[in-house]
This record gives sequence, C-alpha cells and structure tokens, in this order.
Amino acid sequence: MDCIDLYQCHRYDPEVPLEEVLRALDDLVTQSKVLYVGASEWSAIQIADAIYTARELNLDRIASNQPIYNMLQRYIERDVLPRCEREGIGQVVFSPLSQGILTGKYKPGQQPEQGTRAADPMANTSMQDLMNEKVLTAVQHLQTLAQQRGYSLPQMALAWVLRKQIVSAAIIGATCPQQVEENAQASEITLTNDALHHIDEILGEEVQYTL
Repeated sequence: MDCIDLYQCHRYDPEVPLEEVLRALDDLVTQSKVLYVGASEWSAIQIADAIYTARELNLDRIASNQPIYNMLQRYIERDVLPRCEREGIGQVVFSPLSQGILTGKYKPGQQPEQGTRAADPMANTSMQDLMNEKVLTAVQHLQTLAQQRGYSLPQMALAWVLRKQIVSAAIIGATCPQQVEENAQASEITLTNDALHHIDEILGEEVQYTL
C-alpha cells in the first residue's frame, strides 16, 4: 500500500471518544500509511481538545484543518483561524468559490441555468442562504471590480483566500483544463489593501460569519 500524504477526519463524531480517534490516526502515521493527519469542519474547541489530548498522550497531532472558506462564508475567522494560527495548523480550504456563486454565473433576477449546481435541487441545498438578490447583486459588483483590476472574479476570489499565510491550499473544482489553468494563475495575484477594502465594502452585510 502506498503512503498517503494527508488523511483527514471529515466532521467531528461525538459518538466516538476523541482519544480513540487520535490513537487511530497516530497508528496510521506510525505504520507509515499516512504522512500527516488532519480534521475537516471541526470547531475551534474540538481542534483545541485534539491538540491538548494528543500532547498529553504523546500522539501524533493533527497538522491540517479543512473548512469551508471564501469571501462570502468567513465563520472560521472568528475562532478557528486564530486557534490554528497559534497551533501551527494549516488550512486546506474547500469551496473557495462558494459552490460557483463567486464565479458570477448566477445573475440576480434570473433562474440558474440548467446543468448548474444551483439548478439541481439535490445539490443546491447548502447554497440557498446565499442565492438571493442582495448576494448575487454584490457578486456582480465584485466581478466588475475584478475586471477593472485585470483578472477574473474566480481568480480574485481564490487570491482572496490564499492571501492568508495560514491557508496552505484551496481545493478547486474544475470541469475543463482551461478552468484549471485560469484558477492556477490566482497564486500569482497579490490583492492590495485597497482591493481588499473594496471587496468588504461591496459585500457588507452579505458576509456570513456563522454556520
């Protein structure tokens, strides 16, 4: 069996003792089955408990956390990011484009095109809170801002996520090679303080700081 670079526990399981989870993760590392272990969508308290418990039991500690994070959904900024920064836990964020909302393809006052995630009632359940006129209008203004600065909205959204040193990587979903190439160029973009100010000014109250 080849060694896996990173193995993460997706969602915290309150029915399994934390020590049991951490010992299982430690076994994977000591048996050279994985290099690093991490968590996904754990709260700051859960992450802290995992760090302290692993330290107390001399177990391999979690090295990463995989939360949702983008310009619209910033709940990890309140306590998850500060905790991870103190403990040196990198963030491998998912949904940096907020499930496609931050591509600008969903227009206010228009129904989502067939074939998109937002048009699929089985796939769009977690998008409903953001699929409203205020958010979609703000996103169109973001698209204008990005174009004025010489890049696409997805590139700006990805650059916004990657601007923080604590963010190790952003997980992107692409349907063609061109999207991969375009998204990869975001790593070369440095957003100025002025651009960041304009982004926050445009979004205003549309940002979600809670789950």
